Amino acid sequence: MPEPRSSYREGPIPICHQVEILDWKTKQQLCFLEKVEPHATISDIRLMFYKLYPQWYPARQSIRLEPKGKSLRDEEILQLLPVSTTATLYFKDLGPQIGWTMVFLIEYTGPLFIYFVFYFRMPFIYGLDDRFTLSRHPVVKIVSITGDLLPGLLITSTTLFIHHPTCEAGNFSIHLALSNLRRDGKRSKTCKIPYPTKNPFTWLFYFVSCPNYTYELGTWIGFTIMTQCVPVGLFTLLCFIQMTIWAKDKHCTYIREFKDYPSLRMSIIPFLL
Repeated sequence: MPEPRSSYREGPIPICHQVEILDWKTKQQLCFLEKVEPHATISDIRLMFYKLYPQWYPARQSIRLEPKGKSLRDEEILQLLPVSTTATLYFKDLGPQIGWTMVFLIEYTGPLFIYFVFYFRMPFIYGLDDRFTLSRHPVVKIVSITGDLLPGLLITSTTLFIHHPTCEAGNFSIHLALSNLRRDGKRSKTCKIPYPTKNPFTWLFYFVSCPNYTYELGTWIGFTIMTQCVPVGLFTLLCFIQMTIWAKDKHCTYIREFKDYPSLRMSIIPFLL
């Protein structure tokens, strides 16, 4: 008597991908990865590439679909990319990378040290007698006592709380709103449209895509007015240019990824820019 056949049926076996990684400039093949799972992410591919080339750790790698295209995000899935079962990707070395903690330490320790050198060694810097430098402007004393840039070592690059409390409260509110947007019980990398909350400081989202930069710009403008210092004004101008570049890039990303993105929003300055 023949044995009864099992009613269990196996599901379709997923087709593995082959990934060819070329140098973005010379088009020379750097590696050929076989049997890559279709649900593998770009982050997984970075790690596979790193095992073959330890000198290029994942943070240095820019993996792209086109030689001069945009870097793929870590969370993007291979089978969802516009590639066949044999995918061709391009690699560019971004150079040595440093963490944000080190960036903040470098960014704030240097200016803080230089400021106190000027404050405590004015006769040496300006070549004046002590009696001409004992009576400092009250603003200079306030900035010195509070440590001016010291909060930046403890929080983020958008501090200077004492100089413009409103902007700093707004900045904190925006970062908190963005943080909550990405929290759905666990850390999520899914991009979502940020919207205003019940917190009035977040209502700036009605008008700009990056209100954190808008508030930071307000902080530096307040600091410039308080110190009435030309170098600070120039630094504020440079900050404005750089933050505008970042804000416009983020704004374009939102428009590209979301068809229903609010049309009223600008990048950094309501109704203007």
